[in-house]
Amino acid sequence: MFAYIGRRAYHSVISVIGLLTLVFFLTRLTGDPSALYLPLDSSLEARQAFAKLNGLDQPIYLQFLQYLSNLLSLDFGQSLRQNRSALEVALEAFPATLQLALIAMTLSTGLAIFIGAMAAARPGSLFDRVAGVVSLAGASTPDFWIAIVGILVFSVGLGLFPTSGTGTALHWIMPIAVLMLRPFGLLVQVVRGTMISALASPYIKTAHAKGMKRRKIIFGHALRNSLLPVITVAGDLMTGLVNGAVVVETIFGWPGIGKLMIDSIIQRDFAVVQSTILVTAIAIFVVNIAIDLLYVALDPRIRY
Repeated sequence: MFAYIGRRAYHSVISVIGLLTLVFFLTRLTGDPSALYLPLDSSLEARQAFAKLNGLDQPIYLQFLQYLSNLLSLDFGQSLRQNRSALEVALEAFPATLQLALIAMTLSTGLAIFIGAMAAARPGSLFDRVAGVVSLAGASTPDFWIAIVGILVFSVGLGLFPTSGTGTALHWIMPIAVLMLRPFGLLVQVVRGTMISALASPYIKTAHAKGMKRRKIIFGHALRNSLLPVITVAGDLMTGLVNGAVVVETIFGWPGIGKLMIDSIIQRDFAVVQSTILVTAIAIFVVNIAIDLLYVALDPRIRY
């Protein structure tokens, strides 16, 4: 198992280096940071001094070589906006995103497993049809549209929830609800499909013939054997939440790493953009490894 983790880590390091290289050059296309951080009437000498101070006066290839050299010494640069370690800025914002993603994923997965299993137990019933319509709507509706409509209805119209921030429990409800919709919709469909196949298996028919209770058959046998595809999809969705909560965080003013990334791109804070990408990539690697290890716990036949 440790050899497997080592191989995955090796390949992930190569992917992260390639990703950071791409981000390095793309961020430089956003423009000259001095146009944002210096007064409009600043002199040419002041702009040159700013560029030299921040290592932006060298040719792009020399800047890149210096960036790689700094990475080897775990120096990720200074934030232009906050004048402190860019990695520190990214790490401070990441827990807010991780909490949001974990809560949304946990709630959506638990709810989807229950509803998907119940729908599979009674295929074609009213419950099954309603669950299918709701799950398809949740999986198909764009997050940003749901977020905007939620603000208009529940914040502006009814005044029930705040529109932004993290001060109270009420601030968490709408961001979590919006992030839950797509994972919930997709997982309900996956659980229902895998459960219907499992319930048609010979061992389930044998369990029925032995007089085993229906609830135990559904949740004790069929559901357990249906979880591997569900975990695979849930893992992909979890990495998507960690990596893709940018829109939701921006709309709700959530102080997470997604909003920090967007703000840093707009403010041409190159070091912070690169640090947010690095932290997110490492988090996705850890989630993928955890999912692979969970496979072994659920199915002892799997070996690495």
